[in-house]
Amino acid sequence: MNILILSANPKLYSTQRLVQAARERGHIAKVMDHTRCYVVMESGQNNIFWKDHIVSDVDAIIPRIGASVTFYGSSIIRQFEMKKAFTTLSSLALVRSRDKLRATQILAHHGVGIPKTAFARNPSDVNHLIGQVGGTPLIVKLLEGTQGLGVVLAETQAAARSVIEAFYGINANILVQEYIEEAKGSDIRCIVIDGKVVAAFQRQGVEGEFRSNLHRGGSGTLIKLKKNEKEMAIKAAKALGLDIAGVDMLRSNRGPLILEVNSSPGLKGVEAATGIDVAGLIIEYIEKNANAGTPNRKKDNIGV
Repeated sequence: MNILILSANPKLYSTQRLVQAARERGHIAKVMDHTRCYVVMESGQNNIFWKDHIVSDVDAIIPRIGASVTFYGSSIIRQFEMKKAFTTLSSLALVRSRDKLRATQILAHHGVGIPKTAFARNPSDVNHLIGQVGGTPLIVKLLEGTQGLGVVLAETQAAARSVIEAFYGINANILVQEYIEEAKGSDIRCIVIDGKVVAAFQRQGVEGEFRSNLHRGGSGTLIKLKKNEKEMAIKAAKALGLDIAGVDMLRSNRGPLILEVNSSPGLKGVEAATGIDVAGLIIEYIEKNANAGTPNRKKDNIGV
């Protein structure tokens, strides 16, 4: 099978592991920087070009789209979809998951447990907005933030007013969210593949840090999920149309609460913490679902 990994950086751990896992299983795997290819459209044709030639004979793609190029990345995925290439991430699911407000609205609509969240545009009564999420402390999130950036803990009413009004003052779109104190600066990252939780680990923030992201210096340890936590992670991924997802959740006094659903979850942290070959499981998912014929194709026809 010809598998194309859409990644702007072939040196990233996740990208390299996917290439390795695919080749170990007898597939042809290549990496293409989706930001440097382009599409040409005319009646009856939708072609993807790399430099001066058409990208062809692709059985499956694994999109690893950075948050800063979501719009362009989704357009490239959509072009492959029109070419009937199997994709581990649909263009629609990418757009849904990357829009934090839209994702939160969808999760709430489908009955997924989430921290109480408010969204407003310059409300006349900031104090009332704060009260809607249970008062302080509370979390303020930039809609465009990633990897813990643009996330602020406001511990007092005055601090919350100041932060919210400051963001509104620069026309930033924000979510105001309930703070789950009992989580104690930790969360759980679950990897969901094809409707099953295949790996999970707990992330703990450094002392004095409420964000548990590994990019912020947090640590990861193996954890055993409860049944309701597995069910909630699967429900969240399904609600957003993701067959492969990194689901971040908190343990709260009222059960598991979903913080975020990542459509391109990193593999380094979860593989290091659990010892599970997540990259291999992704390739197995493609083998099971792509229906592209024999995996041991001799000739390399990807053309990139």
